[in-house]
Amino acid sequence: MPTARAISTAVLLSTATLLASSLTACAPADQERDRRRGTGGTTTDAQALTKLRDQSPHWKPCTAPSAAQGGGEAPAALPDGTRWQCATLRTPLDWKNPSGESMDLALVRARSSGTPDDRIGSLLFNFGGPGGSGVATLPGLAPDYEKLRARYDLVSFDPRGVGDSRGVHCPDAGLPADDEVDDAPDDGTDETDALLAFNRRTAAACEKNSGDVLPHVTTTETARDMDLIRQVLGDDALHYFGISYGTELGGVYAHLFPENVGRAVLDGVVDPTRTLMEEALAQAGGFQLAFEHFAAWCARQGCALGTAVQDVVDLAVDLEARLDDTPLPTSDGGALDGDELVAAISGALYRQDYWPALRVGLEAAADDNAEVLQDLAEELGQRPSGGDTPGDAGDRSTRSNEDDAFRAITCDDSSNRYTVADVRARLPEFVEASPLFGPGLAWTALTCAGWPVPGAAEHPEVRAPGAAPVLLVGNTGDPATPYAGAARMAERLGEKVGVELTYRGEGHGAYDSGNTCVQDAVDAYLLTGRLPGPGTVCEAEPLPEGK
Repeated sequence: MPTARAISTAVLLSTATLLASSLTACAPADQERDRRRGTGGTTTDAQALTKLRDQSPHWKPCTAPSAAQGGGEAPAALPDGTRWQCATLRTPLDWKNPSGESMDLALVRARSSGTPDDRIGSLLFNFGGPGGSGVATLPGLAPDYEKLRARYDLVSFDPRGVGDSRGVHCPDAGLPADDEVDDAPDDGTDETDALLAFNRRTAAACEKNSGDVLPHVTTTETARDMDLIRQVLGDDALHYFGISYGTELGGVYAHLFPENVGRAVLDGVVDPTRTLMEEALAQAGGFQLAFEHFAAWCARQGCALGTAVQDVVDLAVDLEARLDDTPLPTSDGGALDGDELVAAISGALYRQDYWPALRVGLEAAADDNAEVLQDLAEELGQRPSGGDTPGDAGDRSTRSNEDDAFRAITCDDSSNRYTVADVRARLPEFVEASPLFGPGLAWTALTCAGWPVPGAAEHPEVRAPGAAPVLLVGNTGDPATPYAGAARMAERLGEKVGVELTYRGEGHGAYDSGNTCVQDAVDAYLLTGRLPGPGTVCEAEPLPEGK
């Protein structure tokens, strides 16, 4: 996932004016209000909630993902012949008014491979973003979770505002292509003004094209959708696997519905205590640390980038500055500029498997050949495919809505509204944290400039006293959700709720790294309820030398 989408800064809407924490619970005053509103045939909130809870989704074979979900082929059957099923589930557009307008959520599932006696229930996944389509993602990752299917139906969904769940769209023919705006302005006011104008015009386009759903894509409302999914699927508790932003969503769910938390795992844990700017600064340090780990590995290989960590880091910083001034042409008629270089590097840091390709790409770029990094960026989703030039990235009508959903969810959740002066004042901290990644991450603080919906809060509320244990998996080398986030989440969830498991490894998250220690610990909790012991640490296998 691109660097920008890795910044999980979504924060929750205050719960003071929302419904009580259970779909079936209404305060006496609410019941009296509903009784009065029910005269004359008007559907009351209580009646609407009952209908929502009692609905039966019509499951049918999945078709190919839509353009909004990212496109591709229809999911193939699993090795045992199990076919993926898709459905929609009706939910309130506005959870503060459940008897008002409704919307559909897109769902996907694969039924459990075990016997009815072995089946625990459904295991709901959110793979992060925010903005990623769970319907499109889960089938592709299903082999990683096949062991869990022995006792669970594997289920995911497109959160509200994402993909086919009333996806937010921000198309506007007047918007420049992404590559025409410098993500890290360094040439005075012109580039800064262009970035600010781009964000404001994007916000206006979002409001113009998706104004009805735009105020209702908060993490809090999605968490309430998850509890509705739980009830419709017939589960007494929500069993959940959240990754990256999905950990924040899981924490918010636990806060809202502590009594409904089942076996939950949060992997690649977001720090729930940070503001938008603070999270971006932490990420700058996280990506810098990860790149230094790559640089140390590269230097040990005898790569052409340098014989020491600082040599490799300096080369990348100098290369970014050079490409920012003079992009390298590519064979498809486009060019590799400084922003795309940083995007390719950051994307490759999400998995240690990509390090050898990153090494080759950087060596080629240092020798004025952009093709390898261009191919790597495209493979990692950092660059649009299927177009003749990078400028095609500006055509939002032919792309998934992940970027638009990321912006909408982030800005609906976050009350942080920063100015150019705010960014410039803190820019030295970002540069100190990372001369390569810091500037671009600092300027992401302007993402919500001109956003038409007031943000909810500075950071999410995840306190969940009395909830069942939540297993938190923190990766010491994680660039996108730095390791400290797991401890902060554990502290906020509360005593005996957050249980930490440490993975000393590289890349974003831990379970999908293939590390058997992590997978065994997570599987044991989800399948048997057995938690790892306090202070458990899993060590990564080193990347083979010479590759």
